[in-house]
Amino acid sequence: MTITVVGSINMDIVILTDHYPCRGDTIFGNEIRFSPGGKGANQATACAKLGKEAIIVGCVGIDEFGHLLIETMDGNLVNISFIKRSVSKKTGAVLVTIDESAQNTMIVVKGANEELNAIDVDGCSEWIKNSKVLLVQLEIPEEIAIHAMVKAREYGVTVILDPAPAEGITLNVLKYADIIIPNRQEAKCITGIDVIDVQSALDAARFLDKRVGISKSIIKMAEMGSLVYSNGLWEYIEAIEVKAVDTVAAGDSFAGALACAIADGESIVSAAKFATIVSALKVTRLDAQDGIPTMAEVNEFCAIRNLKHYRSNQ
Repeated sequence: MTITVVGSINMDIVILTDHYPCRGDTIFGNEIRFSPGGKGANQATACAKLGKEAIIVGCVGIDEFGHLLIETMDGNLVNISFIKRSVSKKTGAVLVTIDESAQNTMIVVKGANEELNAIDVDGCSEWIKNSKVLLVQLEIPEEIAIHAMVKAREYGVTVILDPAPAEGITLNVLKYADIIIPNRQEAKCITGIDVIDVQSALDAARFLDKRVGISKSIIKMAEMGSLVYSNGLWEYIEAIEVKAVDTVAAGDSFAGALACAIADGESIVSAAKFATIVSALKVTRLDAQDGIPTMAEVNEFCAIRNLKHYRSNQ
């Protein structure tokens, strides 16, 4: 069961601190960590750790970060055959600050991710054609995201778009997705609706359906849970209460788990429930890819919490 991910590959430079500095302030941090990341790489890693054949189409520089990122994904059994090495740009990097509440802020330097092009995607055509799901995000050039999505749609492959980051989202890229999974900030950027509760999340989902033509969406509301919308029907899924230590890659874990369940033929609601469990476990652990759980770890977490998902009896 193959899932292809077209997206970013970055090194996360993470600073742990008690609180964020105000503008112009200098404060002491508690720890610095270099953590393999990038939304594309994280999502591919989640798919692989959850037992699917995962392929990443992306670009890194010819530098130490690039070497380490490829090595890490290979170690997590992601197919790295379609990662390009840029000779002109360095590997993408993200400066992440995490405070004591586990909330984060990020500054993304795209670097080599900007050099991903249509030829790179076309080189993976046969894999996309034979995939159950294509996962795409927006830390790569928009036209390349669209190119991959159009190709997958032509092959009848389900396209899941994680419309992140919020900055620079256009309606043009949304129309090629079968399912989109925005968080509150992204939903507001797309729809203009401030998602603060279930009703406003439903309003945003209906806007996406009626005004943009996207009939399936999941509006993610972090600790407030998520709203799953499909062809006019909707269901609210409560969040799982955990002690969060690092929310980086929580959304990527959600996306990867969702793709796995959709690839297995599950409904969007069943898939979202599984993704909720996986992302809840992720936020209890530090680092992006290292913190993404395996299927065995998900099942152990579910046994302790008395939780069920579509693969519980397998």
